[in-house]
Amino acid sequence: MRILFLGDVMGRAGRQAVTERLPALRRDWGLDFVAVNGENATAGAGITPEHVKLLFDAGADCVTLGDHAFDQKTLISFIDSEPRLLRPLNFSKVAPGQGARLYTLADGRRVLVAQALGQVFMKRPFDDPFSALEPVLRAHPRGGQAQAVIVDVHCEATSEKMALGHWCDGRASLVVGTHTHVPTGDAMILPGGAGYLTDAGMCGDYDSVIGMQKDEPLRRFITGMPSKRFEPAAGEATLSGVFVETCDRTGKALAIHPVRHGGRLAPSAPPPASTGTA
Repeated sequence: MRILFLGDVMGRAGRQAVTERLPALRRDWGLDFVAVNGENATAGAGITPEHVKLLFDAGADCVTLGDHAFDQKTLISFIDSEPRLLRPLNFSKVAPGQGARLYTLADGRRVLVAQALGQVFMKRPFDDPFSALEPVLRAHPRGGQAQAVIVDVHCEATSEKMALGHWCDGRASLVVGTHTHVPTGDAMILPGGAGYLTDAGMCGDYDSVIGMQKDEPLRRFITGMPSKRFEPAAGEATLSGVFVETCDRTGKALAIHPVRHGGRLAPSAPPPASTGTA
């Protein structure tokens, strides 16, 4: 199975990058499933139902969220009606929506997508992500009930992401970090067959401070005093994420490649032709 995961969509620039580039990538790379983290798609804080639909229209099969899941209040009454939209498993026991779901492709193959929030350096405490993921992964064995298993670990600390990656190894096909908006260079296949990347980066303008216009973050770092609200940077965005190909029989990752398309970051090479299902 050929899977593309796109990192945090950041504001208007990020939305534009996805809508302009994803349809061609889906066609040219023969993608079977696309997941997109959309939690910053609306003004850099949360996502509206309209922008959720825009990402689906561009070719996403699933949109994950994060700690800003419900910053846009219109999403609270919308999320239960859209099964392709996932909030974190451990966000809140009373939060609407779901944190994991099994998706069935047109050819009958199935993909499990789950998301968990980290605890380290986050602004408010969340439930333990390991305990939240355990029953989901146990109920949907890789290569059995699910031909592929994707876990989005939305964390601040790279150590926590790596720990979750190794903990999920042998049960996930792809463990990918989101939240910090900075792509990492450690794409690898772990010993148990999970493709891993500490952070997918963002779909946004990298002439910025993690997607925000530079002036206000710089002012706060230098003076310690806020002057105005953060605003998403609006220049040309880079489409950032990761491509993984998996074996349908075992669910193991066969190949993993970072994706950098357009914008300011050095572009990545396109993924190779299918490596087969062995």
